[in-house]
Amino acid sequence: MSAPDRKETEVRLMLETPHPVVPAGLAVRATERGARMQRRRRVARRAAWMVLVVVVIGFVVWVAVAQPWAVPPSTVTPPVEGF
Repeated sequence: MSAPDRKETEVRLMLETPHPVVPAGLAVRATERGARMQRRRRVARRAAWMVLVVVVIGFVVWVAVAQPWAVPPSTVTPPVEGF
């Protein structure tokens, strides 16, 4: 028997055996778990967006106050002449 024929035979044998009994509340529990996971992901996504918005607002405020593009004032005074 070649490899594909052996595998096909094994699959046919598995399909011919009686199927195991499914627990009664399996669909309900799976639906509840999926809804819980969806809520958690939604909350995490909203929290991430809120953090991003706060960081952007903080950066904009810092740029407006600090003006990092402006040349800092000179700390050396020019020489006094003709005094």
